[in-house]
Order: sequence, then C-alpha cells, then structure tokens
Amino acid sequence: MKKLLVPIALLLVLALMAGCAPAAVPAPAAPAAETAPAAEPAPAPAAPAGDTSLADIQAKGYFILGLDDSFPPMGYRDDNNEIVGFDIDLAREIASRLGVEVQLQPLVWEYIGEELNGKRVDVIWNGCTITDERKEMFDFTNPYMFNQQIVTTLKDSPIKTLADLAGKTVGIQGGSSSNIALDNHPEIKDSLGELVPYSDNAMALTDLEVGRLDAVVVDATVFGYYIGIQPDTYVMLTETLGAEEFGIGVRKEDVSFREALQEALDASLADGTTLEIAKKWFGEDAATVLAE
Repeated sequence: MKKLLVPIALLLVLALMAGCAPAAVPAPAAPAAETAPAAEPAPAPAAPAGDTSLADIQAKGYFILGLDDSFPPMGYRDDNNEIVGFDIDLAREIASRLGVEVQLQPLVWEYIGEELNGKRVDVIWNGCTITDERKEMFDFTNPYMFNQQIVTTLKDSPIKTLADLAGKTVGIQGGSSSNIALDNHPEIKDSLGELVPYSDNAMALTDLEVGRLDAVVVDATVFGYYIGIQPDTYVMLTETLGAEEFGIGVRKEDVSFREALQEALDASLADGTTLEIAKKWFGEDAATVLAE
C-alpha cells in the first residue's frame, strides 16, 4: 500500500504561527490555528449504576467505529478501496488492548450525533474536533491530536489573504468544524459571495481544481495530505481560522466504555505505541501533533 506522509514541516509552521504550546514531545498543535486549542472536555461523571457499555462491547467482541471515509490521512480509502489511516491504525491498537476488534462504518459527517446516539455506531473516531456543540450531543475522550482550520486555494490564485475571499465562492464540508471556525470570523463569512457545502473535502477540492470554487476551508491535516499528492496545485493562506483538538466521541451514557478507551489511549501514548503509529502517517517528527 502506498502511503503519503503529511508534511510535518507544514504542521510545525502552522504551530508556530498559532503560538501553541508543545505537545507530547514538544511543539504545538501540528495544525493549530484558532485563538487557542479547545479546552479539555470536562470529566464525565462516574459510571452510573447499570452502565454495562464496556461489558456489552466485550461481549459482542467489537465496537463499531463511525467515520468519514474520505478524510485522509485520518481515515480514507486507498487504491484497493480499503479504509486506512492514522485513526484506523490507532483504533485497532486500542481495540486490541480491550480484547475486541473494530468494525468500520462510513457515515455522513453532518449526522454523526444522530448516528452515535441512534446506536448505529459505538464511537465517532475520525479527526472529530471537540466542540461545545458536539459536547451537548455526546461525550469525548481527552484530546489525542492537534489540528487547525485553514483556507486553501490554487497555486496561481490571486487570493493571498482572508480579506481576498470577499465576493468569492468558497467550499466547506457540511457538519464539519470548518463551519465553526468560519462562524468565529463573521467578518470573513459575511464577505463571501457564496459558501457551498459539500459532503466531503475531496469533492470540494476537486471543484476547486476545476474552477467551480475559488477556495476551500479545510483541516490542516487533510491539506497536508493533498499537498503531498499535488504540491504544484494547492497553496495554503498564511492566515488561519483556528486551532482545535481531536477526541473520540462516545455516547454520554457509555461511561465505562469511555473510561476504558481513555485508559488504553493513555497506556498506548505512554509506552510509545501511539507515537510509532503516528510516525507511519506523519513522519519522524510526529510527536508534534500528538496531545498528551
């Protein structure tokens, strides 16, 4: 399987621009941009009486992981149509520590809350940004990775700053945290000629390339993947829209399952396994994108 590493140098530049604090092995959020990284989710209450969520997962022998299967390098389909990525490898490692397996369930990102609370999946694990709105719908583990929201356009585009987006047609993934980042900059959002929602980032970037869009608001991790594939096609504006952190979404009532996930995540980070997995996808300096 051919793997493309997200350019870690790009992530380091973003981190320095945002002025974030170092992570696992110092250095701020690989992709970080907002004003400040999202706060750690408040600790969930102790497992309520009758909470059998962990026991239920272990009894059936697997948990179902909901994802957007076009979100490289976190989770996407390779040339053989197999779902691969950093989150997929990490989820399988954590599942093995719980004595279970992982089943992958692609879904429309805009409806992740409904899919999770409707019990069609057991976790949302695919570069899921921790936001206040999502915390009202479900709980999160502690952050495990940093990210930023950026704006990308074509290399020969006259758009050089966020102010240059005025009157332009901009693409964005529906239901993604890119929308929140843009909402946090109303002066920019209100200046746009048109904001076009897409079901996934790949479609938006394709439309950018063929001229149907002037720019796309996208995760820095995704941009890093595509710039690795097409270095002469896309560029990123130096001004970013916001820093954020990824966590694993779990139903609020599944306290024992969430705690078991957190314990396994902590152990994997402590013994270096998470770092080794990250190096596979982000290169030797991958520690800069991991949250402690």
